[in-house]
Amino acid sequence: MKNTMRAMVLERVGQPLKLTELPVPEPNEGELLLKVLACGICRTDLHVVDGELTEPRLPLVPGHQIVGVVAQVGTGVAGFKKGDSVGVPWLGGTCGECGYCREGRENLCDAAVFTGYQRDGGFSEYCTADARFCFPLPGGYPAVQAAPLLCAGGGLDRPPQELDAAIIFAPAGELVPAALRAVAKGGVVVCGGIHMSAIPSFPYDLLWGERSIVSVANLTRQDGEEFLFLAPRVPVRTEVEVFRLAQANEALDALRSGRIRGAGVLVP
Repeated sequence: MKNTMRAMVLERVGQPLKLTELPVPEPNEGELLLKVLACGICRTDLHVVDGELTEPRLPLVPGHQIVGVVAQVGTGVAGFKKGDSVGVPWLGGTCGECGYCREGRENLCDAAVFTGYQRDGGFSEYCTADARFCFPLPGGYPAVQAAPLLCAGGGLDRPPQELDAAIIFAPAGELVPAALRAVAKGGVVVCGGIHMSAIPSFPYDLLWGERSIVSVANLTRQDGEEFLFLAPRVPVRTEVEVFRLAQANEALDALRSGRIRGAGVLVP
């Protein structure tokens, strides 16, 4: 294994990522060292780079839709071995002790840390991850196809018939009234983004009829395990556009301007 690695590093918010040579990290107790095969590009990465999420650890390697192979297993890790295929999501760790964690709602933990935000992510040749928050990956998906499954989103679907529910992944608050118009009485509008622009005012009759608006905060490990079990059985098929690691800024610009069809994926 190499002693150094290439990584795209955010040194200051609002500035382009910098291709940097870094030491390959050593896994701490309870961690895995992964050789990154692919890392999906998410709009949350844009929120981090552009400063809309205001508490990144700097300097930072972004990226939280990581597919890798276990290169080294830290002490105290069970359930993984060298050579295993592993996925790493946005939720990178929790306290495990608060009321939310004890109730199985660890996605709401106030002490949570996030991959590619408070700990280095997958815009790199290697990364470490807390083994407890890594997922064994199902067979049948190449790395670039599997990466978007770890935190994927699309846009608002607007078929002519009324919907039972609508999910908004775009960070655009003006879509909330549009989604309310699309759902039937008793329907739910789910805001799936971690950041969203202001929601404009709208007439009460859009909400009336027991319609509701909810947000989704992160994911739990159970969410990820259940989804990755179902994905190859549906099957969920991903459409991707692949970029080289050094093209990370180009890829983020393409996402920012809506020029990526499907999901963008970085490959070291």
